[in-house]
Amino acid sequence: MNSLDWAVLIGYFGVMVAIGVWSHKRVDNVSDFFTAGGKMPWWLSGISHHMSGYSAVMFTGYAGIAYTYGVTSYVTWSFPIAIGIAIGAHLFAPRLNRLRSRLHVASPLEYLKNRYNLPTQQALAWSGVLLKIVDVGAKWAAIATLLSVFTGISLNEGILITGVITGIYCTVGGLWADALTELGQFIIQFFAGIAMLVAVLAKLGGISALWDVWDRPELQGHTAPTAGPYTLTFLLAYLFIKTFEYSGGMWNQAQRYMATPSAREATRSGRLSAVLWFVWPLVLFFPMWVAPLLVDPKKPDASDSYALMTEQLLPHGLLGLVIVGFFSHTMAMCSSDANAIAAVFTRDIAPVLSKAARSWTQRAGLIAARWSTIAFLALSMAVATQVNSPTFKDIITVVIKWVAGLMGPIAIPFMLGLLKTFRKSGPTAALVSWAAGLFVFWLTNYGLDGVELQIQIVSPLATSLVLYVLIGFVRPEDTPERDALLDRIGTDPDGDEDGTGAVASVPAQGGARTDQPLG
Repeated sequence: MNSLDWAVLIGYFGVMVAIGVWSHKRVDNVSDFFTAGGKMPWWLSGISHHMSGYSAVMFTGYAGIAYTYGVTSYVTWSFPIAIGIAIGAHLFAPRLNRLRSRLHVASPLEYLKNRYNLPTQQALAWSGVLLKIVDVGAKWAAIATLLSVFTGISLNEGILITGVITGIYCTVGGLWADALTELGQFIIQFFAGIAMLVAVLAKLGGISALWDVWDRPELQGHTAPTAGPYTLTFLLAYLFIKTFEYSGGMWNQAQRYMATPSAREATRSGRLSAVLWFVWPLVLFFPMWVAPLLVDPKKPDASDSYALMTEQLLPHGLLGLVIVGFFSHTMAMCSSDANAIAAVFTRDIAPVLSKAARSWTQRAGLIAARWSTIAFLALSMAVATQVNSPTFKDIITVVIKWVAGLMGPIAIPFMLGLLKTFRKSGPTAALVSWAAGLFVFWLTNYGLDGVELQIQIVSPLATSLVLYVLIGFVRPEDTPERDALLDRIGTDPDGDEDGTGAVASVPAQGGARTDQPLG
């Protein structure tokens, strides 16, 4: 990097902070901070949903997979995510939107207290928060790894720089700042991705390289849709998991649906995100697929291949733009996760821990939300410094095995609890399926030797799913109150899709009401 690249990078950081400061005036209460007050346009929500779904791990861990195995990196990663989001756009997105518009909640998990009970809500909340601290820690480590390749600064310094900048804009501006910065980041990444594609094609002889390079020895086997540990079984398992994870199981994705004005707009948001997942990763992945023709990575897993390629092919200025693209993805995901975790902590966990939190004013709740965001970012940054330790092993292990494996037991009770089909599954089904899924994750990853990767990631979710459904049949716990809640977030017979129609309130646990104003 030279002074021009640094100017682009510093200018990017400055714009992100400026957007956060500008968004500050749009945040008057907790609802604005966590769900944009339900006023986010569907197209902005869709772009935000897409951008908050992946990070610089794509340019490190998945770049290594693409370098080694070729197109399987797309077939077994972004393609199943696109399919899963398309399914969830119709099945889950409208219901998630109605959590805000009809139950007046600010956290995706607030409804669980009435759908199941308080212990279930707390179990899912605490386990999800702890998982996300590790997950986001891996994202910080990924972007810091790239930054060290380009600048030579240490891993910890890179974590500190990116974490502080992200913390400023997402703490000040809430979900509005997240979405607006993600829009800017999408535009930046568009030009950076096109620039990298053009540079690679120019190096390989022009646009014909898109189809005539695949017979070269260095790319032997690179066109196979599945390869190595990324088998057809892995693909099906990943599709199964990502349908839940990217349709709301990752709470930050649920927030994007909650932030739109209506259920119909939430569905449109999901459709846009699915289309972007189908198309855009192809542009980003092609340079990674042909990287064996251009660079020799220094790391055994080839996770530095994309960074080395950008240094070799791009002139200064464009190099800085691509580096900004790396940052844009990671900062988008980390800031959105921070906002989601802050929502869960302030709305679901804090009121149980503190009597004072139950009577917070709008101002006090907003202050707590911002401090919770800062605390989460700090903890995840601390974890990031340990991501290459023997416990976590490496970045891609955390992302694929830990997140994919542990997300399922948390997502099953949360997501299926929205559907009336599973109305008989109550607190017992939720807690047993959650606990059993976590145990199976430990067993397949650490208790037994030689378990295949696809079994490691799918068995926790499959266990949770089977037990959740089975216990619902064996020990049904449906009640009139739970049925009423499910009716309220489902499609109304009168076709009221915007959530503004008068609907009878649902009694909450302990005599509270789910339609109380935020505060």
